[in-house]
Amino acid sequence: MSSGRDVARAVDALRRGWPVTIDGTAFLAVETADEGALGAFDAEAPADLLISGPRAVTLKLANQRDAVPTAPVRIARMPWIDLAEAVAIADPARDLASPLKGPFRACPPPAGAAAAIQLTRLAGLLPALFAGGVAGEDSLQLASEVIAAAVHEPTVTIASRARLPIAEAEKAEIVAFRSTGDPAEHVALLIGQPSGAPPLVRLHSECLTGDVLGSLKCDCGPQLEGAVRAIAESGWGILLYLRQEGRGIGLINKLRAYALQDQGFDTVDANLRLGFGDDERSFAVAARMLEALGQDEVRLLTNNPRKVAGLEAAGIRVRERVPLKRGLNPHNQAYLDTKRRRSGHEL
Repeated sequence: MSSGRDVARAVDALRRGWPVTIDGTAFLAVETADEGALGAFDAEAPADLLISGPRAVTLKLANQRDAVPTAPVRIARMPWIDLAEAVAIADPARDLASPLKGPFRACPPPAGAAAAIQLTRLAGLLPALFAGGVAGEDSLQLASEVIAAAVHEPTVTIASRARLPIAEAEKAEIVAFRSTGDPAEHVALLIGQPSGAPPLVRLHSECLTGDVLGSLKCDCGPQLEGAVRAIAESGWGILLYLRQEGRGIGLINKLRAYALQDQGFDTVDANLRLGFGDDERSFAVAARMLEALGQDEVRLLTNNPRKVAGLEAAGIRVRERVPLKRGLNPHNQAYLDTKRRRSGHEL
């Protein structure tokens, strides 16, 4: 059985265009493959193409199978599906510029398919891989259970901590965490002094465009500022800054989703067209961070009921949900309406 640390190594391999083997099936990420890597992978026979269920729905392939639409779909490799065509199949930005030739023949996915798709998400890549080729004797070998555990049953350790006075609270401390199998480093900001009451907690997913650059396309920057202020005013609380850009799809894929939104797709449909779910985040890592800080009961500062459900499913009791309403502007009105209407946010 491979260890949780192998997940981080597999993420690195996919990003570098190297194959990995999961449950005995070899996989090569479409986005980072080159002609040489694909030629070696196809040494014995052309490897088939694997795409996620949501992307298959976009390409009208899911109805060819009896499986649920969210399951990965294996496309039998035809002679005309070269690397460039595989990229066009995977990347929705090319849907208009590169009309798909088709028809495709959808097949049952191979062993390890769902875990391989999950691994591309952890790597921040498009959820598409060549499947069933030759990986080589030195390729990394993983079990799908290890990848699932890295996401849903993470183990976290405190790597470092230090005093960090901030504008809203001079008495604050920052704590950095490492998670087994997750290459990202998450942090917690502890504000004020424990009072014996459940802390006011905010789970804030990283947003470079909103938190740092002041984007008006979302409400993340104002929500981060408002959360820190609310926690400081409460006298005691914790901000968990989670490295889950773009609701878990990564920065590059989030920008791809922005480009699709510019074509008229809403935030949910943009994610689905890319091949992802509406929200790919797991809040298990947040639960383990809170436990490491000695907190198993919180007041949660959020408009998202999924965060409440995610924490409680991971063993943290949510005593109260505290609304956080900030950042509405003309540029993000449709985005916020979509989150309320289609994602269940209570805005």
